[in-house]
Amino acid sequence: MAGSFKSRVVKPLLILLLLGGLGFGIYQGVGLALNGQSDVPERKHFLTHVVQRTPLTLSLKDQGTLESTENYEIICQVRGANIITSVVENGSYVKQGDVILTLDSLFIDEQISERSKYAHWSRSGAEHWRTTVKSRELAVAEYLEGRYVTELLQKELELIVKESDLLAFNEFLTFNVRQFEKGYVSADEVDRWRRRIDIHKVDLDVMSNDLSILKEHTKKSEMARLEGELKVAKAQFEASDERADADASRRDRALEEKEFCTILAPKDGLVIHPRAASWKWAPDIVEGGTVYKEQVLLLMPNLAKMQVKLGIVEAMIENIHVGMKAIVKLPGRSPIEAEVSEVADIARPPIIGSGDVVRYDVIVELPTLKNLKPGTSAKIEIMINEVDEVLTVPLAATVEIEDNIYCWVENAIGVEQRLLKTKPGDDVSLIVESGIRLGEKVIMNPLIYTEAPKVESETEVKETSETSMSGS
Repeated sequence: MAGSFKSRVVKPLLILLLLGGLGFGIYQGVGLALNGQSDVPERKHFLTHVVQRTPLTLSLKDQGTLESTENYEIICQVRGANIITSVVENGSYVKQGDVILTLDSLFIDEQISERSKYAHWSRSGAEHWRTTVKSRELAVAEYLEGRYVTELLQKELELIVKESDLLAFNEFLTFNVRQFEKGYVSADEVDRWRRRIDIHKVDLDVMSNDLSILKEHTKKSEMARLEGELKVAKAQFEASDERADADASRRDRALEEKEFCTILAPKDGLVIHPRAASWKWAPDIVEGGTVYKEQVLLLMPNLAKMQVKLGIVEAMIENIHVGMKAIVKLPGRSPIEAEVSEVADIARPPIIGSGDVVRYDVIVELPTLKNLKPGTSAKIEIMINEVDEVLTVPLAATVEIEDNIYCWVENAIGVEQRLLKTKPGDDVSLIVESGIRLGEKVIMNPLIYTEAPKVESETEVKETSETSMSGS
């Protein structure tokens, strides 16, 4: 009985002692563990980046449009507003002589009919006055060499006859006076001959005056009349002839423009529709659309000479120069090496809705390649500068606070905030001039150490990235 009692008492005591010792040991172990952990610096980050010296390529990325350097322009040669009745599809391949575009010619047909009528009418009037001019030129010669000479000779002859008659009458008067003195004739007979002589003298004076008037006045008056009529006829002929030529010219121009209403392909090749810039206000080339004289209707590009045109913002244009290397990425093709061939000196005209963004045209000339299509979008990367072995820090490891760039560096006691002096780098990193050393570890998620909300900090990092690119 005594042995069983001892066993029942000793066993519970031993179990209690073991449990107490185990609890004390666990307590001491946890305390030591907590004391040891207090000596390790607190770290909330997991990702770091070791600062290194690396080669850096400064580049500008943008998007442009593929086009040809040589475009054969098919221009509208018909005056006024013209309606397109048919046009080939954009991007069609045609043969020389194929009909690629037609314009409505009903109005031109009416013009041809109307102008032909007026041209014949005016020509009829011109020919009438041409004949009149010839007739009046002959009238002048006919008067000078015919009627005037005849009248002059006739009056001179009459004057000579009168003078001869007057001499004869004077002799008769002398004879009758002698006969009167002898008593053979009466005094009345002598007076009759004297009156006849006086009448002849008066007639002779009149005829002399007529001859003088014919020479000095009648000839001049008749010549002035004939020459005036000739000048009128010449003026009428010139006016009618000019009118006839003008009407014929309008008719011929209408006939020529009718031929321009049907446009044939000048050569084999690709035909594309021109894309009018929004600031040119040119209508699209579609069936039923209206086009005007001197407007570019279609383009036939030279596919052996292609280029990419892109618009560079004003802040970056000073860094772009002719001859810079460029990488062109086209859909479905491997990257193509090219170079900048042209940089515009004048900015593009402003486009409605683009705000205050000013862009300059930059041309990147491509090498000869096959199966290139104008109008294809292209991604361009222009190599602005290449720097060897510079100290860089990732953009994701920096935060901009009040126009200053900061990063957080891991050290032995935890994390340290650093103020950086930087220069623009590429798309993912900045060039560091001071504030950090080679081999140090920067925190890749610095927003967890800032007091600003994460969303706002991410926005600042994005703005820092855009500012860095603009500065480069």
